[in-house]
Amino acid sequence: MSSSGKKPMVADRRYKKPAGGGKSKPPKESRAKGRAPRRATARRGLSGWIMAFFGLIWRIIWGFTWRAGAVLALIVAGVTFYFYAQMPPVGDMLDARARGSVTLLDRNDKVFAWRGETFGGSATAGNVSQYLHDAVIATEDRRFYRHLGISPRGIASAVRINLREGRGPLQGNGGSTITQQVAKLLCLGVPFDPTQWKSEAEYEADCRKGGLMRKVREVPYAFALEARYTKEEILTIYFNRAYLGAGARGFEAAAQRYFGKSANVVNAAEAAMLAGLLKAPSTYAPTASLQRAQDRAQLVLDLMREQSFLTMAEHEAATRTPATLSEAADARVGTYFADWVMSEGPNFLTKDTTEDVIMRTTLDQRLQTAAEGALAEIFATKVREGSKAEAAVVVMSADGAVRAMVGGRKNVPPGSFNRATMANRQTGSAFKPFVYAAAMDLGYTPADYVEDAPLTINVPGSGPYSPRNYTNRYLGLITLTKALEQSINVAAVRISEAVGRDVVRKVASDFGIESDLAAGPALALGASESTLLEMTGAFAGILNGGSSVRPYGLIDLRLQGDKTPILGQDGGIGERVISDQSAKYLTYMMHMVVEEGTGRRAKLEGRQAAGKTGTTSAARDAWFIGFTADYVAGVWMGYDDNTPLSGVTGGGLPAEIWQEVMTRVHEGMPPRALPMIIPEPRLPPQPQYQDPQYQQQQPQMQDNDPQVQQQPNEAPLADRILQEVLGILGGN
Repeated sequence: MSSSGKKPMVADRRYKKPAGGGKSKPPKESRAKGRAPRRATARRGLSGWIMAFFGLIWRIIWGFTWRAGAVLALIVAGVTFYFYAQMPPVGDMLDARARGSVTLLDRNDKVFAWRGETFGGSATAGNVSQYLHDAVIATEDRRFYRHLGISPRGIASAVRINLREGRGPLQGNGGSTITQQVAKLLCLGVPFDPTQWKSEAEYEADCRKGGLMRKVREVPYAFALEARYTKEEILTIYFNRAYLGAGARGFEAAAQRYFGKSANVVNAAEAAMLAGLLKAPSTYAPTASLQRAQDRAQLVLDLMREQSFLTMAEHEAATRTPATLSEAADARVGTYFADWVMSEGPNFLTKDTTEDVIMRTTLDQRLQTAAEGALAEIFATKVREGSKAEAAVVVMSADGAVRAMVGGRKNVPPGSFNRATMANRQTGSAFKPFVYAAAMDLGYTPADYVEDAPLTINVPGSGPYSPRNYTNRYLGLITLTKALEQSINVAAVRISEAVGRDVVRKVASDFGIESDLAAGPALALGASESTLLEMTGAFAGILNGGSSVRPYGLIDLRLQGDKTPILGQDGGIGERVISDQSAKYLTYMMHMVVEEGTGRRAKLEGRQAAGKTGTTSAARDAWFIGFTADYVAGVWMGYDDNTPLSGVTGGGLPAEIWQEVMTRVHEGMPPRALPMIIPEPRLPPQPQYQDPQYQQQQPQMQDNDPQVQQQPNEAPLADRILQEVLGILGGN
């Protein structure tokens, strides 16, 4: 005990010391409680190790992920900034065509065709029709105003659709926003390089390629677009650069092309049709299939209604009256003519132009429609179903101005094979007028005589040549008019030999037959080849009084917005080939072909016509070319592979096509007399030959038309020449 008397501070024993000096033990209950914490500590240690292990893995993954994400974000930010820094003002992004456009006007200055890529002028998101603005948003990107350039939800939805339809995750639907589509239209900022791509089409195809890497590259470019431009400016780029079929680049051009109006005034139905083109321009173009375009437009209208862009009344009104093509777009006339006339101007202002060009042409859309309709009518009613026979038609004025051109039975895309200008075919008897043109110019008259009798000509290097008539009969002594009227082969060869093949060849060439004309006696029977356009132009020279013509379609060409043409022409008449009197004599002879000869099926009711049939060997080609006082028209019929026609001659279906074409062409026009001279009949000389199968009858010629000029007999020299020629030929 201390001196203070206080007890020392000692902690109380928790347990009393047991007797015997042993260590005290806690009660049994307490011992049990003491052991439980030790076992729990052991268990927490095991799970702690496990949790610590997974925690470590997570920290490693998280550490790597956020660092990688940070690095990726920095890369994306850097690339985005790189793209952002290169982007020009929005106005410079609207029209970046590598090619310009050509707008073709007919003779009345109405648009009938376009070539190249037409840019109709800048259309902004603020000045286009509200219907068009909303239709594009509803169809292409309903969350356009809520995302920053990409839409994860849209991409996920597209992947799900692609997988469900058995495609790859990024094949088919891409889930692209409008901003991403603009990135594709801009080719991610890569300009067109003609040294790298063969064509602009190849360049654009490369820009539109899908795939993972393309999507990855689109992301920073889309972010840059969103950072550089406002939403309305991005829409403006889209409205101007999107291709919408039929050569239309941008919604303004498409609205003009399909509806003949500006994009700022299209109604709901028209806006829906235009927006529907974005999915597949060539497929849904109304010029390709109006019904398909209308069906697609209905889906767009339904989307607009679903997203409350249209009221119920507006939706019902647009559904009741779907969009239709303008008159010019619906007509779709002159495809072959447009292709041909594009070749009339220099390439740098036509097919390779970088400018927007306006081309005025000679086309008459009424006549073009008449020619197309007539050809379709004859093939529908008089040609067996399934026939692959083809035909071509050309209609022109006497000065060579081409008013209509049909290069085949079907309405085909631009650039297709044009049988009127590209097919070089044997002309057959359609060539014979040039033989008689040469004779007329040397003093013969239609009333002079030629002997139709067996003939054999010894051709040096080739041996004997014996022409035969189509009927295998000989008519004896006949007039030149009768010889052409009945298309007598032997008579044509006799005249050709009499006047000289070189003379005949020169006359034909001067009239515009540019092919390599045959050198032998078969020249007179059309053994040489020519195109329908050349032959029709040559016949135009007969109608105009004997002067050559160059068929033409281009009147003038100017840059859009300019009033002064860069180039142009007033007509196609060239040098005189034969005299006016000779041309009028020949016109009379060809008139008789239609009135009484092989071309009777071409006769026009109440209107004078002249023409000539032509059928080549084995009937591989059949022709009828002729004219009235107003127009010249040529028809060719045959197979592209030179298969012989079955039961067709120039005086058959081609003459009927010609008759149908010219009947429609002259509808509403007063009849005019042909410029022809009817010769006075003459007594024949003593015949040298008489076919026993044919009883010769002398033609009774008289002038029944007071408007036709009567010409007195003024060819005693021609009589003497003819008698000498017949005497010489009679001995062969």
